[in-house]
Amino acid sequence: MNNTPTPPTTRRDFIKTSGRIAAVSALAGVTIPHVFAAENNTLQVALIGCGGRGGGAADNALSVKTGPMKLVAMADVFPDKLKNAYNGLAARHKEKVDVPQERRFIGFDGYKNAMDCLKPGDIAIFTTPLAFRWVHFKYAIEKKLNVFMEKPVTADGPTSRRMLKLSDEASAKSLKVGVGLMSRHARHLQDLHKRVQDGEIGDVMLMRGYRMHGPVASAFSKRWPGNPSELLWQISRFHSFLWASGGCFSDFYIHHIDHCCWMKNAWPVKAQALGGRHFRVSPEGDPWVDQNFDSYAVEYTFEDGAKFYMDGRCNSGAQSFYFSHVHGTKGIAVAAKSNDFSGPSSIHKGQLPTRESMLWQSKPDAEPNLNAYNYEWDDLTNAIRNDKPYNEVPFGVQASVVTSMGRKAAHTGMEIRYEDMLNDDMEYAPDIDKWTMDSPPPIIGDANGKYPVPMPGKTTKHEYEMNIRA
Repeated sequence: MNNTPTPPTTRRDFIKTSGRIAAVSALAGVTIPHVFAAENNTLQVALIGCGGRGGGAADNALSVKTGPMKLVAMADVFPDKLKNAYNGLAARHKEKVDVPQERRFIGFDGYKNAMDCLKPGDIAIFTTPLAFRWVHFKYAIEKKLNVFMEKPVTADGPTSRRMLKLSDEASAKSLKVGVGLMSRHARHLQDLHKRVQDGEIGDVMLMRGYRMHGPVASAFSKRWPGNPSELLWQISRFHSFLWASGGCFSDFYIHHIDHCCWMKNAWPVKAQALGGRHFRVSPEGDPWVDQNFDSYAVEYTFEDGAKFYMDGRCNSGAQSFYFSHVHGTKGIAVAAKSNDFSGPSSIHKGQLPTRESMLWQSKPDAEPNLNAYNYEWDDLTNAIRNDKPYNEVPFGVQASVVTSMGRKAAHTGMEIRYEDMLNDDMEYAPDIDKWTMDSPPPIIGDANGKYPVPMPGKTTKHEYEMNIRA
């Protein structure tokens, strides 16, 4: 995935570019000469965003076997999240956590303070809601820091274009950047990808992704209780708001969308979709006020006419489906057997993935306690230590744009093309680089505490009514 070309804004150039996206090199376990900047061979890490995924990413970083790592700074807007993350990491990695009180920063400018604790060549981890991604990335490039950022990386057109420009700047400075689309680092999916490219299932004509389960995380929210501020509350409930996460569609479904498109080595050119909200109140009878649908069904179309169907659902009591399949002219492949990337992957003759039809199945990882979350850090730190080109932002943006165009197709009731989404003019969190703890949120609740929701067929240019910020 190194040196992935930047997606252009025209469909024709985009399609030419898409097929050249390469798989990440499996570098884990290779002995590498140490040529990065840190004098004592230790890569220092700053964690910006200390929620559950932040603590998980830092844990993965401190668990790498490519060389010594040390967490030296942390930042968040919530003191309790920072405290909990610190306590958990210090207990698990006692010798690798050196974050005294003076290097724990609270506030919207904390990211600068945390990165100021690092030297050029160290690593900044970005695990805040995605709206802040470009702001933090810009400062990391100025500081000449390597970066690991969580997915998705964008939810709208303006920030997608901005991230691509920043990506070019990072590559020009030989900075290494990982994106948390860990499926591409799962060794069984890398093996399957090679087999699909070698033609073992024939030409890829159809892909199917399913993530259908009950409500999870912060995707469905009751009315703002009045404390903390409305902005901080929205950040704490980021899955509920399109500006903060792209909603449950972008945050939950991007993994299947990314690895299925990777199997075809192409990105779809358009999407049409269905979606809706069946349940408007909580089980306790309180109104939901968030911006999500609770079910989505998206049909993506590729330049060659091949289809990809992505179905998502967050309903209690309904049957759960959570896997992905790739159909070719010669057979079918099971990509993720369960969850976002879990194996084993397999190839079957015909179109039914049965034990009797199986032609190949991936082998278990050599170390059962490791998975794609560990491997993405092994691959990033190996690239840093070996000074190899490594920038996952281009395909991270592409995956985010493709995910967003499926989401927008459902929310507007319109067919959305890739260039429509990339070149859209609505920025969901404008001037976010100027926010303070006293800033208003980019959307505000009405008299009943409800927020603007998508209305397919009525609000068709944008996903919701725009003129709602105070």
